[in-house]
Amino acid sequence: MPRLCLLALLCTVLLTPAVQAAQYSSEKGPLQVDQMAGGLEHPWALAFLPDGQGMLITERPGRLRLFADGQLSGPLGGLPKVFARGQGGLLDVALSPQFAADRLVYLSYAEAGDDGQAGTAVGRGRLSADLRRLEDFRVIFRQQPKLSTGIHFGSRLVFDRDGHLFIALGENNQRPTAQDLDKLQGKQVRLYPDGRVPEDNPFVGRQGARPEIWSYGHRNQQGAALNPWTGRLWTHEHGPRGGDEINIPEPGRNYGWPLATHGINYSFLPIPEARGKTVEGTEPPHYVWEKSPAISGMAFYDAGRFPAWQHSLFIGALVDRCLIRLELDGDRIVHEERLLEDLDTRIRDVRQGPDGYLYLLSDETDGKLLRLGLAPRE
Repeated sequence: MPRLCLLALLCTVLLTPAVQAAQYSSEKGPLQVDQMAGGLEHPWALAFLPDGQGMLITERPGRLRLFADGQLSGPLGGLPKVFARGQGGLLDVALSPQFAADRLVYLSYAEAGDDGQAGTAVGRGRLSADLRRLEDFRVIFRQQPKLSTGIHFGSRLVFDRDGHLFIALGENNQRPTAQDLDKLQGKQVRLYPDGRVPEDNPFVGRQGARPEIWSYGHRNQQGAALNPWTGRLWTHEHGPRGGDEINIPEPGRNYGWPLATHGINYSFLPIPEARGKTVEGTEPPHYVWEKSPAISGMAFYDAGRFPAWQHSLFIGALVDRCLIRLELDGDRIVHEERLLEDLDTRIRDVRQGPDGYLYLLSDETDGKLLRLGLAPRE
């Protein structure tokens, strides 16, 4: 074999996905990024299985894959049919808080209606012992009515410490519906794991209001995570042209969209319903970006591997093509840093792994699973 061909073959063997690495700089020291896997078609979310069994990764066209032992599986069976159009498709994935006993996997996805429009649905199925399929998949929640033609589905799934399931929803680009309590567009929803409505939800028993609603006035929520120090739910949502924001949703509160916003329309004209950046009776954002990074994914960092990252919140950015690190002092955000701008990739999801590294998904046709850590100082 010619020497150059042998060298090329050797490089191919050595540069397997688990060891393709690059270094970048940050305020806390050099960063190391390892590409763990490629060939994912618009991956959207990931969830870690216990006991080192790997992770589940959703792809927006409707596939759920297992990444374990450095290998990416074929699509798992037993998934629902998804509305894979525009921003729609298979979205978030979360494990049951009792996964060790019940093996339930929760998925959110865009679901078509009878009239060609779609809405967000959530279902759950039992992961088979051989990790190849979801068994007995059942829908536990449907966004009603179905109003999306392909955008603003949300959505993220988070379990709180009491086992309630929170579902962050988009408003299907139907702005006024975020204020309508008889609709599930632009809402944060709170359910029991089987889809039942808790009796202490804020709108239970109120005429003309959906009992599933926890908070309302949201636009397109694509980030949600439980604060590990306080146990409170944090969410973030896309603004229009400007006005991406973080909220800490409280029961029954109105978070403003489209009445209150820091953004304008993509046409550069004002939002027709907007009355200003702040409006009486609505909650101001906990944190806001006047220029939209197009945020997606959210992870608090509380691991011991990288102490310099303690009390940080990490958020992916699609348009700004970076990872945002926010430093926290209690609930206050006191500093913002942009990471991986030289990587130039749309970051769709970010999660803290059980090993203390961060794991990122890049939203591309040839999407990647990346591992991020602080590199050792020489």
